[in-house]
Amino acid sequence: MAFSPQGDGIISTSDRTLSLWNLENNEIGSPFEGHSSSVWTVAFSPQGDRIVSGSRDNTLRLWDLDGNAIGLPFEGHSDWVLSVAFSPQGDRIVSGSRDNTLRLWDLEGNAIGLPFEGHSGEVFSVAFSPEGDRIVSGSRDKTLRLWDLEGNAAGAPFEGHSGSVCSVAFSPEGDRIISGSSDNTLRLWLVGFWEDELRYCCNMLMHHPALTLSQGETARQACEVCE
Repeated sequence: MAFSPQGDGIISTSDRTLSLWNLENNEIGSPFEGHSSSVWTVAFSPQGDRIVSGSRDNTLRLWDLDGNAIGLPFEGHSDWVLSVAFSPQGDRIVSGSRDNTLRLWDLEGNAIGLPFEGHSGEVFSVAFSPEGDRIVSGSRDKTLRLWDLEGNAAGAPFEGHSGSVCSVAFSPEGDRIISGSSDNTLRLWLVGFWEDELRYCCNMLMHHPALTLSQGETARQACEVCE
């Protein structure tokens, strides 16, 4: 289930359909029909005018608030779609699947780039950072992974849970991630993006006015080794 961004509507799933509700427990319109198997996950767009769903039929579907499917199903995963999320800008969707991958999509259902590969188990949960430039995923392999939008893993997996990672979310500032697991715990993680910080520090070091030309060259060589 999910609340609309305005807080005045709720979307829920049941078997092969979705239903939209107001806060007085009244269903709005008819169920959204189109998936050929159970619907596992739903999300509202940031503007609240679109809904995305992921299903056991291996597809995603995009809907308007009247229950009309927008375009064709998003096809590309080879197994159940377990998690979906809109980017903060509302122009992209990320999905996590039982095929152990994530995929990034535009709103026309075109896959952007190749699948994000790295997990060794189902991807149960996905979320965008508040800036929309990072994605976090949680998996049956007991880890979280952080990704850029090209599908490159940012650093090593986040290890610490002893069970599947079933839910992940960024803090509003984007500097922390919370994860929930089948090991009955939550864990809080600090997101430092250390590669960007290292690159910034190296650039400052190479051009520091206190260094001579030869020292600056030595610093440059050291930074190339780090990269």
